[in-house]
Amino acid sequence: MSINLGTRYNVGKGKINVYTEGSSADTIVFLSGAGVTSPVLEYSPLYRRLSDTYRIAVVEKSGYGMSESTGTQRTVENMVNESREALKQAGILPPYILAPHSYSGFEAIYWANTYPNEIKAVLSIDMGLPDTAAEMGKVMTEEKRLRANEKNKKLFAKIQKRGLLAKLAKKLTVDVSGLMSSDHLSDEEKTLYADLFYRNITNEEVFEENMNLVSNAEKAGKTGMLSVPAFFYISDFKAPMKEGTWKEYAIKYAEKIGAQYKITDKGHMMYTKIPDEMAESFKRFLSKI
Repeated sequence: MSINLGTRYNVGKGKINVYTEGSSADTIVFLSGAGVTSPVLEYSPLYRRLSDTYRIAVVEKSGYGMSESTGTQRTVENMVNESREALKQAGILPPYILAPHSYSGFEAIYWANTYPNEIKAVLSIDMGLPDTAAEMGKVMTEEKRLRANEKNKKLFAKIQKRGLLAKLAKKLTVDVSGLMSSDHLSDEEKTLYADLFYRNITNEEVFEENMNLVSNAEKAGKTGMLSVPAFFYISDFKAPMKEGTWKEYAIKYAEKIGAQYKITDKGHMMYTKIPDEMAESFKRFLSKI
């Protein structure tokens, strides 16, 4: 059995992978969190439960999944415009419903506010927010992020060899979302997921995104608050902050823009734990807008 992971399109100096399934006038575009091995496989528990009603598109950013490096800086404007270009080449035209996870929340806000005619709604999968990132930046300063990056590069290079260290760190690395120990993927898909994880773990894009955390959040924030209908799934993610919590900031933001929201105790990657519940919540929300 061959696994369909999408089609790659020329963007910048490389190729961006776009996966689609389902057919509908409405397209839900999944945008991935930082360092996600293969967005096409990672978010499959959720989008497979949505594609009976909507067309699904998963864009794998530069250096992620089956995508190559586009050779551009990891700024929020570059990431958004590369996703827009890849979707255009795939023949998937706006308006879109964005489904951002974690870091890509900055991309969703920037995209929706910069190109308002392209975005119909946002389905937040515990997405990052400008104020949250600003608070995190007070703890994880640029200097600390740089030191952490250098440390992780050395650690990941060792893990990439798939020896004893990789086995010991499995629950914190390749299976951090619980996907590999779940029944959401076939054995063949799990093998491919692992291969992609160890291939991509040292890609420079993720390290650069980490360094650009605060600046990308600031750029997104300067475009304003989300002004499209939105539904937020919010977790109790333990982000490094001096004041407030990830959950508190998310609730405040959702309430300020009049978004619907639901709080879960299933973690930052809840899509592997409660995909049925999430799909039904999103469908109910979208049916009313």
